Amino acid sequence: MKRVLAALLLLAEPVNAQISSTAAPVANSSGSVTNQAVQVVPSKTFASVINGVQCQGATLHINPFLSSTTGWSDPYERYYNEPVYDTLDLVGATDPEGNPVPDGRPDNPGNILFHKPVRTGQKTNFSINGGITAQISIPLDRSHIRTCRRAAEKQVELMEARLADKRHNYEIARLRNCADLMKEGVIFHPKSPYASICADVVLVNPPGVLPPHTHSIPTSSTTAETFDAAKQTQQQLSSPASP
Repeated sequence: MKRVLAALLLLAEPVNAQISSTAAPVANSSGSVTNQAVQVVPSKTFASVINGVQCQGATLHINPFLSSTTGWSDPYERYYNEPVYDTLDLVGATDPEGNPVPDGRPDNPGNILFHKPVRTGQKTNFSINGGITAQISIPLDRSHIRTCRRAAEKQVELMEARLADKRHNYEIARLRNCADLMKEGVIFHPKSPYASICADVVLVNPPGVLPPHTHSIPTSSTTAETFDAAKQTQQQLSSPASP
């Protein structure tokens, strides 16, 4: 039923109405409008590249701008002379007694008495407009951005591990070379600028090896007399016989 009513409404003939109105409005306006626009052009977002892994994040673009406009009228006229006409009306008609009276029309039409200066109001318009435009760029695929950041963090850890390994190899080589030179009795002069290279290297005795040392042997009085007698006998035997 609703479809039938809708079809009837669509097929119904339009009603013509006669309207009569008379209007003659008159409006005059003048002016000038200056439109200025600032365009924000999207640019590529900043990207960080770590060992081949490139990640992009949210960026903020701030663009300050300053614009000025100047408007003037040409030719420039500060004043113009407006004519003042003679509106004197004394004659032109007569009263019942025959005396001249005003008839409502100037006695000297078109006669200019003087010119009155009128200010035009023209002026030079100058304006300065300034402001700041801001644009925020946010990547929509947040899951891939997070994965990229985790990969970048792992790359940083790998580079730090390589750096620590190289540092370890350098310190071991420095320790070994300084120790070898110290065993050979070669060291830097204390006032040398390179003395600090081996300043923290200490040469100690390796485990299981006895360092060079001396021991004192205690002796008694009997042992001393026997030692002196043996010494004298040895001297007599070693001395040549007299002729």
